[in-house]
Amino acid sequence: MTSQRTRARMIERLREQGIRDERVLGALAAVPRHLFVEEALASRAYEDTALPIGFAQTISQPYVVARMIEVLVSSDREPQKALEVGTGCGYQAAVLSRLFREVYSIERIKGLHERARANVVSLRLANLRLVHGDGHTGLEKAAPFQAIVIAAAAPSVPEALLRQLAPGGRMVLPLRGVNGAQRLILIERSGRGFVETELDAVRFVPMEAGKA
Repeated sequence: MTSQRTRARMIERLREQGIRDERVLGALAAVPRHLFVEEALASRAYEDTALPIGFAQTISQPYVVARMIEVLVSSDREPQKALEVGTGCGYQAAVLSRLFREVYSIERIKGLHERARANVVSLRLANLRLVHGDGHTGLEKAAPFQAIVIAAAAPSVPEALLRQLAPGGRMVLPLRGVNGAQRLILIERSGRGFVETELDAVRFVPMEAGKA
């Protein structure tokens, strides 16, 4: 169930679900998702479902990972520097590292940060930097970013992350409404400010402040 054939079936399913960018599909095909989940769940790694990774967190379903990244890279510009908020087990960061020259990923939970570091060691991703910190504050020392992806739902966009988005850059994140429903939002920074586009209904764990 962790074979190349199983991974290929996942990619074919993503195509059927509407993912069109071959760069994104190639990146997901290149990252062994079963290495990022518990051994007992490895046989389910390529199913289109979220799976628990401990600390009351989950690894997002492959379609959601593909959808968010496809939105980020669909501009004509060469992908350069990306920031991920919410490393989790490190899977999405590893996929991003196949598409961007530099990738920074922040995780607030120390145990998950350490697990992600262990998960990516064998992949030898020299352009990936994992940081233990508060995602609400972003990573000022590495800003600006052409792409920012947030893997947890907040009621509003953290101001620090808006400031760290480069002109012409894109941010994608789930926002939580007053009724608890979540929508995926694309934010594009232009010379005139920020433009928001509402995308799909999603379900993510809540975004929390501080380090744990």
